[in-house]
Amino acid sequence: CWAAFSLPPTFSHSMAATISPLYLLFASEPAPSTPSASLAASCCSSSPVAPHLVRGRTHCRWRLRVITCKSEAATDVDGKPSLANRPWKIADTRLLLEDGSIWKGKSFGARGTQVGEVVFNTSLTGYQEILTDPSYAGQFVLMTNPHIGNTGVNFDDEESGQCFLAGLLIRSLSHCVSSWRAKYTLADYLAKRNVMGIYDVDTRAITRRLREDGSLIGTLSTDSTKTDDELLYIARSWNIIGKDLITGVTCTEPYEWIDTTQEGWEFSKNAQTEGSNRFHVVAYDFGIKHNILRRLTSHGCKVTVVPSTWPASKVIEMNPDGIFLSNGPGDPSAIPYAVKTVRQIAGKVPVFGICMGHQLLGQALGGKTFKMKFGHHGGNHPVRQLQTGRVEISSQNHNFAVDPKTLPEGVEVTHINLNDGSCAGLSYPSMKVMSLQYHPESSPGPHDADPAFYEFVQLMRQNRVEH
Repeated sequence: CWAAFSLPPTFSHSMAATISPLYLLFASEPAPSTPSASLAASCCSSSPVAPHLVRGRTHCRWRLRVITCKSEAATDVDGKPSLANRPWKIADTRLLLEDGSIWKGKSFGARGTQVGEVVFNTSLTGYQEILTDPSYAGQFVLMTNPHIGNTGVNFDDEESGQCFLAGLLIRSLSHCVSSWRAKYTLADYLAKRNVMGIYDVDTRAITRRLREDGSLIGTLSTDSTKTDDELLYIARSWNIIGKDLITGVTCTEPYEWIDTTQEGWEFSKNAQTEGSNRFHVVAYDFGIKHNILRRLTSHGCKVTVVPSTWPASKVIEMNPDGIFLSNGPGDPSAIPYAVKTVRQIAGKVPVFGICMGHQLLGQALGGKTFKMKFGHHGGNHPVRQLQTGRVEISSQNHNFAVDPKTLPEGVEVTHINLNDGSCAGLSYPSMKVMSLQYHPESSPGPHDADPAFYEFVQLMRQNRVEH
């Protein structure tokens, strides 16, 4: 075959089918090395016309073959163009931020329309722990790590019994799973848990916007019947400030927790040497994670978990050695009942608070909290312990912080975040109170802060000796 070319007719989008001839020009003898033969073709707008062959000084005999190709446009039941038969997924999801920007991508997991606060998380691993962390209730989590889903999902890494976040935003979704522990793909898992996801969206650009403008409320939707204005109205009508998100994540009745960190996963020598010297800890559930409870039991604690609204008087009747205030979602100022409870129990027995518990302690001691620009979310935040100078790489997840300038005399700031200088830890020695703004259980994240559980045990041991 020496030459081949096609002469398609003038195309119209209204055509249901097109017929396009393909002209093949064959030489019965080898073509000359510098052929002078030329081809010319002419066609009209209504129908193609066979080309005219102009022979020069050649001695080849030409044969023309015409092959007719037919293609039909796919249509739906209404006769409209359909994309259902395409072998690739198309953008079918919109994320509208309250600033008016529109981000299009592809859906995975559940479908529908959801609203929440968009935050970015810088963790490289641990997306399953993030999905099941109750502290993310009311938020869309954007993963800055571009490739998500490659290890699938298993039942051992869950931090609670369900997914509480509003949705997951990622750049690239792994459709292949490479882990012997995996039971589901990420997409199947989110579909079963009724959680929306969007991928093939520009997560880097959104992250830059959040860093510059602060956390933004967004609406994620797969509903093509809703206009952009409708989705924007939903985003601008919702606010996380002042909203009680604890009620939706706390337990409803007290229960005992007995599981420890499994032997193959235990990393702390302090936890391994605690033995049978048990301390009874009552843990307030503001959205507590399973691995927090495992670390407490691994460090020699008998743990009773109570709801966020459990009265302080009933807790004192349990005669605990210590009280733990857990992590949780949202604004601490939206749950004044919890601040009141903390104020009633502080000073009676040793108290240890993390994340939301840290903020509630700050308010109960007389301080104030404020909403940060875009918060801290990730497993790589450096924190300095002021007394020793020790630097820990910590796992954090919070959008509110304690203002150290509002704290009364006697309350000490023990840790600071080295990224922005914010308060990352408090202590009130005379009341046997300690707290951290970050997650010492670090699931996911490094284990630098795990000694905080041992310090809490030592505080309870000292209080037991004194009384």
